[in-house]
This record gives sequence, C-alpha cells and structure tokens, in this order.
Amino acid sequence: MAGVKEIWPTELRLRKDTGHLAVTFDNGESYELPAEYLRVHSPSAEVQGHSPEERKLVGGKKNVAILEVLPVGNYAVRLVFDDMHSTGIFSWPYFAGLGRDYKTNWQKYLDELAAKGLKRER
Repeated sequence: MAGVKEIWPTELRLRKDTGHLAVTFDNGESYELPAEYLRVHSPSAEVQGHSPEERKLVGGKKNVAILEVLPVGNYAVRLVFDDMHSTGIFSWPYFAGLGRDYKTNWQKYLDELAAKGLKRER
C-alpha cells in the first residue's frame, strides 16, 4: 500500500530463561511473547488451515519451547519449536499483531480450550 510505512524489527531476542521471544520494532512497539502463545498462534497451514473454518485449536503446549529462530529473507522468521513444529513463517506485521492483540487472543484461546474440554498441559 502506498504511503503506509512498514513496521521493521530492531531487535529479536530469544529469552531461554523465560521461554519468551522479545521483539522490538522501529516504531517503539516492544513485546515479550511466550513460546506457547506463538506455537498455538502459528501462521502455518497446520494451525490456521486454509480458511477461518479450518483453523485448528492446539492444546497441550504449555511447556513448549522455541529451539531456533531462523531468518526468512528480510521479511520474517521461522520458529522451530521443541515439538518439531517449524512450518509457520512469522512476518514482522504478524508479530506486531500478535503483540498488540495478546490479551484478547490469549483469553479467546483459553476460552476455546475450556469450551472443547482441552488443556494447556499434555
């Protein structure tokens, strides 16, 4: 889109002690996103499907960890989780949206788990 400045990360740091991925953007936004949150909101077709109706609810990921953060060109990263999920390509705008909408997304996820009788633990 013409005239719209793209958001760009200035720092991306895996905090193994907390299990969070810290991302800071050039517009001043900064987020610490838990591995579990990133795993269950992976942009992969395995999680998101090919339409909203195909989206899959992923439970049992409370203790998932991020093993690697791999660059994809200069527009995204691929996260490798210790459950071997690695197909989601996290673009910078997608990361920013996950950060901005964290509270809403997380509560919706918890509500969906409860409604389907699923748990965060294995």
